[in-house]
Amino acid sequence: MRFWLLKSEPDVFGFPDLVRVRREPWNGVRNYQARNYLREMREGDLCLFYHSNARPPGVVGVARVCREAYADDLQFDPASDYFDPKSGVAPRWSMVDVEPVVAFPGVVPLDALRHMPEWEGSPLTGRGSRLSVMPVEAGAFWATLDAAGLDFGDLSGLS
Repeated sequence: MRFWLLKSEPDVFGFPDLVRVRREPWNGVRNYQARNYLREMREGDLCLFYHSNARPPGVVGVARVCREAYADDLQFDPASDYFDPKSGVAPRWSMVDVEPVVAFPGVVPLDALRHMPEWEGSPLTGRGSRLSVMPVEAGAFWATLDAAGLDFGDLSGLS
């Protein structure tokens, strides 16, 4: 199993939205490196769900990959903001499906992550732009759960 971070703005699609819909395609990713990470994801991989453009920004829950990468259908839809006319009939962009596992009792803020040695060197805690999908080291994943007051047993069921 690998660990990932999925970044979303809570006013666009937040973790409570994922809990409500129970399963959602992670689509609209238009960065090649983030796309490649989506293609590396496997069913059962766990993802920290990060709220960006929030006060404070931070991790708010855990999701699970429940369908491996397939063609992002928005790239073919001219009415979509994520339409890509260069895709033609050959898909350039991918998506995975995710489902909620557990909501954190509170936010583990970015400032707290920056002070955890397990997050040292991560693109998330550095300055500058951050990908919407990125790998997370196992130690950083478990340290974040610990900071949220959760442990492995809390991941056994859906929220």
